[in-house]
Amino acid sequence: MDAEFSLVKSVVQVLRDGEKGFEDIGEHLQNPEVKAFFLEESRHRGKFATDLEAELALAAGDTKDLGGTATGAIHRTWGDLKASLGGGDHTLLETAEQGEDAAKKAYREALEGDIPSLVVRTILTKQQTHIQASHDKVKAFRDSTAS
Repeated sequence: MDAEFSLVKSVVQVLRDGEKGFEDIGEHLQNPEVKAFFLEESRHRGKFATDLEAELALAAGDTKDLGGTATGAIHRTWGDLKASLGGGDHTLLETAEQGEDAAKKAYREALEGDIPSLVVRTILTKQQTHIQASHDKVKAFRDSTAS
């Protein structure tokens, strides 16, 4: 893959992490509204990653096996451990917000970089708006569970 697209590849990896992370955390959440949001957000992340992968394939060549990151896997394992220790929704939502911070950072860095494809840049910009709104919603859910 061309070096110009390495930042976009990082976004795809973070999206795959988010897809798995939202699903994993969603399965442990007690609040049905928050649980439904997390499971839906998992699907959004998967679609966002697929959309970017398709455009990267057109613009830069093969993008098979982008997958997630090792950091994301560790983050999900930490979230699972917190859940198994009875951390509750607040603790899980704190973990999710940390993941959302990573997603926001990946989008910011990609959009600050030199992306030669206008289509990819447009997709990233549109997705970034959703990612920011999702972050804010996760933060609001977290704040509502604070004791």
